[in-house]
Parts: sequence; structure tokens; C-alpha cells
Amino acid sequence: MNRKRFILASIVVFVVYEITNWIVHSLILSGVYQRLQSLWRPDMMDKMWIMYVTAFIFSFLFVYIFTKGYEGKGVAEGFRYGLYIGLLMNIVGMFNQYAVYPVPLNLTIQWFIYGMIQFIIIGIVTALIYRPKAA
Repeated sequence: MNRKRFILASIVVFVVYEITNWIVHSLILSGVYQRLQSLWRPDMMDKMWIMYVTAFIFSFLFVYIFTKGYEGKGVAEGFRYGLYIGLLMNIVGMFNQYAVYPVPLNLTIQWFIYGMIQFIIIGIVTALIYRPKAA
């Protein structure tokens, strides 16, 4: 494993993941969330640090798993990896949320779609950063 590229990729994945989270949840879905105020914890903002910590840990694990199966196939490998991990995380995560919480199905589908886009983006970012140096 290339330790420097691993650390760099993990940090960049964290940043890109947080930026895309902000775009999805603060811009695209903010209107939906305003209509669903009763779903959220009253002290949710006090617990946001937990989401940042788990996203940071996730970023390192995401890149670590990528390095274990790394084939050096470039952007296509990153796309495929992001797709697979996105399916793994989003099918279970989003649709289980729908089953447990009174979340509208259309929001669940949006979470799934936007989540898939996020995972594909960070998969591509990981592949671009972790690639070997050009000869």
C-alpha cells in the first residue's frame, strides 16, 4: 500500500463526501426537509459532530478497502468500486430507514439516487488519487 496516497485519498474523499453531502442535504433537499421538521431530533445540530467523525472514519475505510482490491484500471475501476459500495450502503441504509422511520418513499428514492452519485464520485476520486505515478 502506498501510505502517502492512502492518506491523501482518504482526506480528499472526506472533503468531497462532505461537500457533496452539503450540496445534497443543504441545497437540493432542504425544501423537503423543511416540510418534515417533526422527523428530526430537536437536538440534532448538537450531535452533528458524530456525523463528521463517522464520515472521517468512513473515508479511511472506503479508501482502505479500495487499496485491497486495487487493480490499476483507472477511472473505470473507481466508478465500479463506487457503484458497488454505493449499492451496498444505500440499498440497506436508505430503504431500511424507510421501513423504520416515517420518511416518504420519494425522499428515500432521492437519498438512494444522490447517495449512489456520491459514492461513484468518491470512487472515481479515490482511483484518480491512488493511481501509480506516471512513468
